[in-house]
Amino acid sequence: MLVIALTGGIGSGKSAVSSHLESLGVPVIDADALAHQLVKPGSPALLEIQAAFSDQVMDSHGQLDRAALRGIVFDDQEQRKRLEGILHPRIRQAMEKWLGRQSAPYAVLVIPLLFETGQTTLADRVLVVDCDESQQIKRGANRDRLPRKQIQQIMASQVDRQTRLLGADEVIENNGSLEMLIEATERLHHHYLNLAGRR
Repeated sequence: MLVIALTGGIGSGKSAVSSHLESLGVPVIDADALAHQLVKPGSPALLEIQAAFSDQVMDSHGQLDRAALRGIVFDDQEQRKRLEGILHPRIRQAMEKWLGRQSAPYAVLVIPLLFETGQTTLADRVLVVDCDESQQIKRGANRDRLPRKQIQQIMASQVDRQTRLLGADEVIENNGSLEMLIEATERLHHHYLNLAGRR
């Protein structure tokens, strides 16, 4: 089975591409969704995060206070690495287990921090969804209701566009309409089916 890692910066259109591929019958798993599942109350990952960052990252219901944790790790590279050390090996393990259960011609791993976390070895090919930085800011503001400054901070914490593009096997440019994005996604879908058939 061909394994595709899908990545891109904030507001690039990763979710739209992965959702459309899923609607075409492609198995898709998202690292961010996995991370949410891994930190359910009482989970080993959450207990380890609590031990590493203290009770200030927990809310009154025993759940992870994401805003508090984000505040600790966002501007502190060491703390961010500490968190990644807890979550990323578990995410990778869960993805490998999930891949072992798939039987489609190809499957997609949505990994926003693919290059930052060195997880390219999980996949046969890397698909980058790319757009101008001005579009990223606009979409991030509209979708996530985030202030411009925070979006720029997130962008600065991710690898730069050039690094992402250099690491890509395929690129979907997303500076146009949703219809154009869907068309580009469907073209790639057929491309991946062809590649998978030749393996």
